[in-house]
Amino acid sequence: MGKIAFLFAGQGAQYSGMGKTLYETSAAAKTLYDTAEEIRPDTMQQSFAGKTRELMRTENTQPCMYLVDLAAARALEEAGIHADGAAGFSLGEVAALAFAGVYSDADGFRIVTTRGKLMQDASDAADTEMCAVLKLDAETVEKAAAEFEQLYAVNFNCPGQTVVSGLESSMEDFEARIKELGGKCVPLPVSAAFHSPFMNDASAKFGAVLGDYSFAAPRIPVYANLNAQPYDAAKIRETLEQQMRSPVRWQKTIENMIADGFTDFIEVGAGKTLSGLVKRISADVRIYKVDSAETLEETIKAVKESC
Repeated sequence: MGKIAFLFAGQGAQYSGMGKTLYETSAAAKTLYDTAEEIRPDTMQQSFAGKTRELMRTENTQPCMYLVDLAAARALEEAGIHADGAAGFSLGEVAALAFAGVYSDADGFRIVTTRGKLMQDASDAADTEMCAVLKLDAETVEKAAAEFEQLYAVNFNCPGQTVVSGLESSMEDFEARIKELGGKCVPLPVSAAFHSPFMNDASAKFGAVLGDYSFAAPRIPVYANLNAQPYDAAKIRETLEQQMRSPVRWQKTIENMIADGFTDFIEVGAGKTLSGLVKRISADVRIYKVDSAETLEETIKAVKESC
């Protein structure tokens, strides 16, 4: 076996009940959730029994997703499965940095709660949407988005999948243009134009809030969405601030991790989006998934058998 990477899931993969069985079976996960509940009461109720509409609100999604991401990672570590590196998709990066010891789990929860609120406020200030464009290369999608008012290619996920965000009023004509080009648009279950200039004001406010926290050097490499390279310990605040308004370079991140010797990728957190993206990026790596007690047991067994 080469190196193991934990991949922390991002917004859009949320579902009611996420994290519940991890809370019930892992001491580390329980501690994490109990601490978070003291900081933000009712977060467990939202995670374990929240309605879809409630969980789609960014101010709720982000703290709930942070917890299930980090709970899965802590449960793996508790079981003796250790990561040599990590990456997180958008909000997942906040959990990845907590896992790597850049700040405490509790401070990470405070940070992601503030991040979610700021991004929700930005969402409420404009009518915006996001959609995944399939079947076209990233360059074609970028050029098509540039033809319309305030549309931006923002997530470069894998070959044949690029996410665009921007004005709702531009999306219908954009989708028609994509169809002309032979592609397909799939609306995403998120509530704002993330990773675009619509987040500039929220990003600046977030940077100011981050000034109240101290950051340690990551104990393992954490690859940043901003540049697909491991975090520079001297630029953690700056990188987190810029990430909110900048594209997510996921395909390049995974390619760089593979080049750096990572062979086993464990997606931690809700859904299986990242597992699917990694499969599209490389057929030469092993991929696992943990979001529940059941998948935790399955992954522990599979990883130990491959050692």
